[in-house]
Amino acid sequence: MTREEKEIIVQDLSEKFAQSGFFYITDASELTVATINSFRRLCFDRGIEYKVYKNTLIRKALDTLDTDTSSMDVALKGSSGILFANGAGNGPAKLLKDFRKTGAKKPLLKGAYIDSSIYLGEEQLDALSNIKSKEELLGDLIALLQSPAKNVISALQSGGNILAGVVKTLSEREQ
Repeated sequence: MTREEKEIIVQDLSEKFAQSGFFYITDASELTVATINSFRRLCFDRGIEYKVYKNTLIRKALDTLDTDTSSMDVALKGSSGILFANGAGNGPAKLLKDFRKTGAKKPLLKGAYIDSSIYLGEEQLDALSNIKSKEELLGDLIALLQSPAKNVISALQSGGNILAGVVKTLSEREQ
């Protein structure tokens, strides 16, 4: 690979890092052709891009980010594949967990970068799969804001029937 080709790859990878607020680095070693093909098929079905890059090219692309990514060096050992998704930040984590249900033990999570936060190691997979997307958080917030208003309206509606019954009973008593 020539120097110009490497520079193009680093530039493309830098643009992907800048456009995406998150990415996952996985261990792509020791995967059979059949396993990697089924993993790539699952990635394609879910709209997630998976590519294997050299660690030095990944490091150079990470250096272009505005945040400090030096702790990601731990994840840049061995064969590394990167997962990019355009949807929720937990999509690749859920994909990895679902792929493991098929009996595959790899690819393993080496590290993840989500909104300037860095997660290292396979043990972070459960936490990453439970992270809510921005849309999910907004939906939860709207539901919480609507809940008190719904309770007040419900109480007023049910209270109106009770109030009418009390007024009727009191008016009949006085006679």
